[in-house]
Amino acid sequence: MIKINLLPHREEERKKRQSEFYAMLGLAGTVAALVVILVGFGIGNKISAQEQRNNFIKTENAKLDTQIKEISMLKQEIEALKARQQAVEDLQGDRNQPVYLMDELVRQTPEGVYLHAFKQDGQRVVMNGYAQSNERVSEFLRNLSNNSSWLNLPELIEIRSTSLGQGKDAKKVFDFTVNVGIKRPRDKEQAAVASVSPTKP
Repeated sequence: MIKINLLPHREEERKKRQSEFYAMLGLAGTVAALVVILVGFGIGNKISAQEQRNNFIKTENAKLDTQIKEISMLKQEIEALKARQQAVEDLQGDRNQPVYLMDELVRQTPEGVYLHAFKQDGQRVVMNGYAQSNERVSEFLRNLSNNSSWLNLPELIEIRSTSLGQGKDAKKVFDFTVNVGIKRPRDKEQAAVASVSPTKP
């Protein structure tokens, strides 16, 4: 005997497939939403971590900038202290310059030369004097240039013929003005060190 099913089974099958499709679609949407949330959460964590690293770098850079400023200020203070120390040393050394000057002039002034005026301006000394001849002045300049350990770079500023005395006692002499440099003790020490240190080939 043949059984015939007269129920609308195709429509039921279609409804069943639609409900399965919607269920799968909902499941896929849920999974996709979870993936998006997880990815967004991961990206947010990475961004937060990177921001923390950036903030740390900015903080460390600010600290380094402060330290660099402090080092720069310390260098300026050190240079200022060195300059003050050098000024004090120069003042202490310059106290003895008149003694060195007089001693050197006694040694280096040849016979026939008479010095009658001195004026010091910084490390230069202007001297006025009389000489019996031009040759005496030349000898005086050579002595100051080559034989003196405290005086250097002499310059003849002026020389002229004049007379000293009156009448029969009048003598023809040469009135001259010489400008010469006087060394500081540290200049002598530096020159001594430079002469002792070996020269590079």
